[in-house]
Amino acid sequence: MLQNYLKIAWRNLLKNKVNTAINIIGLSIGMVCCILIVMYVSDELSYDRYWPQGERIYRMALERKYPDRVTKYAIIPASYAQDVKRELPEVEEVVRMVPFGGDGVGTLMKYQGQVLEEKNVLAADSTFFNVFKVPLLQGQAAQVLSRPNTVVLSRSTAERLFGKVDPVGKTLEIVDGPQLEVTGVAEDLPDNVHFDFDFVISLKGFPFAEQENHTSFSVLTYLLLKPNTDAQVVESKLPALVEKYAAGEVQRSFGVSYQEYVRAGNGYYYFLQPVRNIHLDSNLEAELKPNGNRTLVYIFSVIAVFVLLIACINFMNLATARSSERAREVGIRKALGSNKSQLATQFLTESVLLSFFSFLLSLLLVGILLPFFNNLAGKQLSTLFLLRWDTAPFMLLLALLIGLVAGSYPAGVLSSFEPIKVLKGRFMSTRQGHLLRNGLVVFQFSISIILIICTLVVLTQLRYIQNKELGFTKEAVVNLQGAGSLGPKTEAFKQELGRIAGVQAVGGTNATPGTQGGFFGIIFRKEAETETVTGRGTVVDDNYLQAMNIKLVAGRGFSKSFNDSLSVLINEEAVRELGLTDPVGKKLISPGNFGQANGADVTYTIVGVIKNFHYQSLHQRIAPLFVLNDRWFNRSNSQIVMRIQADDPQAIVAQAGKVWKKYLPEQPFHYSFLDSDWGALYRAEQVSQRIFSLFSFLAILIACMGLLGLAIYIIQQRTKEIGIRKVLGASVASIVAMLSQDFMKLVLLALVIAAPVAWYAMDRWLQDFAYRIDIPWWAFVLAGVLAVLIAFLTVSYQSIRAALMNPVRSLRSE
Repeated sequence: MLQNYLKIAWRNLLKNKVNTAINIIGLSIGMVCCILIVMYVSDELSYDRYWPQGERIYRMALERKYPDRVTKYAIIPASYAQDVKRELPEVEEVVRMVPFGGDGVGTLMKYQGQVLEEKNVLAADSTFFNVFKVPLLQGQAAQVLSRPNTVVLSRSTAERLFGKVDPVGKTLEIVDGPQLEVTGVAEDLPDNVHFDFDFVISLKGFPFAEQENHTSFSVLTYLLLKPNTDAQVVESKLPALVEKYAAGEVQRSFGVSYQEYVRAGNGYYYFLQPVRNIHLDSNLEAELKPNGNRTLVYIFSVIAVFVLLIACINFMNLATARSSERAREVGIRKALGSNKSQLATQFLTESVLLSFFSFLLSLLLVGILLPFFNNLAGKQLSTLFLLRWDTAPFMLLLALLIGLVAGSYPAGVLSSFEPIKVLKGRFMSTRQGHLLRNGLVVFQFSISIILIICTLVVLTQLRYIQNKELGFTKEAVVNLQGAGSLGPKTEAFKQELGRIAGVQAVGGTNATPGTQGGFFGIIFRKEAETETVTGRGTVVDDNYLQAMNIKLVAGRGFSKSFNDSLSVLINEEAVRELGLTDPVGKKLISPGNFGQANGADVTYTIVGVIKNFHYQSLHQRIAPLFVLNDRWFNRSNSQIVMRIQADDPQAIVAQAGKVWKKYLPEQPFHYSFLDSDWGALYRAEQVSQRIFSLFSFLAILIACMGLLGLAIYIIQQRTKEIGIRKVLGASVASIVAMLSQDFMKLVLLALVIAAPVAWYAMDRWLQDFAYRIDIPWWAFVLAGVLAVLIAFLTVSYQSIRAALMNPVRSLRSE
């Protein structure tokens, strides 16, 4: 019986080649979308599932409340690790981690006289391998990091540096730092974890990690809870712990009690993040890697389902539209004794067979398109995913399910025909059938229009970000990273850079807009007052404002003509929050030990006010900024910026590279263009826009293929009507309009349904930006016009062809 079903199904598919081709191409495109998104979503959801004790590992993070804003940090004060371990019985173990390097510069290490730049370097407590259980190929977990100046290498790093020689006991040297003894080799980490390492250095002996500190943020802290422990119970005990240990430091730094400090709108609120949720749910300051977005994962999942539904709807529409062609077949088979279930099985067999052909084609297309999709999404997905034991059965089941879903309604409709009516020629499509087909077309185009509107809004927001006045010049500015190694040679280096033809200005800083880190937290209060303002700080030299084209609105910038070691520039937002009316010349007090070994307050004089500029992404509002002179510049992990002529930037950079090698022959030359650094802040949004664009195109392509098939069928049904109208004098234009207007009405109805849904979705998305566009009205108009135009072009060819047909041919059978 099954063989008979397959034989008949195969004959029917070959008999209607156009219809079969439309269905196979539409379903295969839908499956391609679904498979690619399943691969993407599976990769995103797999993050940090690698850790054997992952369900018990939590990161202790901080919500730092200021009087006017809240900032969340992945790093916390170093002393809380031992406090939590000592005072909370629910905590089994604690580990602290600190990444080395930053701003695109790695850690310089020497081995056998060769200087190596290493990017993935961590410092961690000796408990690191007990908490994360990374397999150790050599060494014991409790001992490898128990002594100062010891290091564990990843397997690939050990092979790269030592080949087949046993690395344990060998030494490496950090440039301008200590020698490190190799005490172990660990297995390489997979890509889908939220941090990586090639080197893990013992944190023992680092001064900042051993000094008492409960208010300055410096380390990532992970807790391993005891089995069956409720993380919320642990979290509920943290406020008392904070008050117990931070109160003294608050009193010493700010001169007020902890309770007064909190009442003034400040606070340290610690919370626990499940390690398996960090990648998708965490977007804190000082993350170890750029994280994903759970909302985006859900959106892409919904898109996959909807695009697949659009493809299934094509099949349903075309199958039910052709019901009159197959009605006589059904009548004859019923008259010969076939029952409803046998007929339904026959039609389901056809749809499942069609689905499996589409599935095979989709696998081929996925293999071809995957490199392009990886580049689009910034992933390293592999087709081996489809061959996994837990994936391959799912994919086959998906193909079967699609065939059953797509074929279920047509099978039910076709198998329910009454043979007497059909064989007497009295079969007609029902009104309910027409309404259903129209409803499915509306659904298809609603989804397509929603995707088009979302794409346009995301693109508009990205253009707004790229073109918004930032308060500084990002074009033709080159950022030289790792200049902190210059030390006392910094001034001579900058002067030599300034003599390169095409270099207009050179400035030094510890932080540049668009780069990660550098802008540190700092607190100031007005003279003779206790209320403080917390903002961001940065250290610059005398030429930095000129190099960046940052404007002064009052006072002066830093200058060698003055002793500016205790001078400060503040932005307009700082003026507002401090409540200053004539700020230049006023005194500001920095409480505590910023720059002072004895912990005394430091008094600064405001010498200028700079115009607000965006030193962080447009996701964040501009906060108070305090700019200090570069008395620490030569000792910081610094950057040098060059504003250059845009005519031949690569030639200028090449000259700068030669100067760099002259001063730092062992250190690699790293540079970036500031506009590229700034654009990289919105990489997630750019990925979203590209993926939205891709799936919008595919969704409307599938919908149009279904519309084309439906138009072909409907025009075939109305061929004689068209012939009569032409005989009676109807013009080609009137016939095309008549055939097209019904479809245009459906597309316009889809626009009415799609518009509010798209507006709501994009309004929620834009709430993540402190600086955002208003959702443009023209996006809805353009999406509607595009949908109508595409639908019209899809239908018009068949309509024109039908209108131009000789009426004699269409009426001959009458």
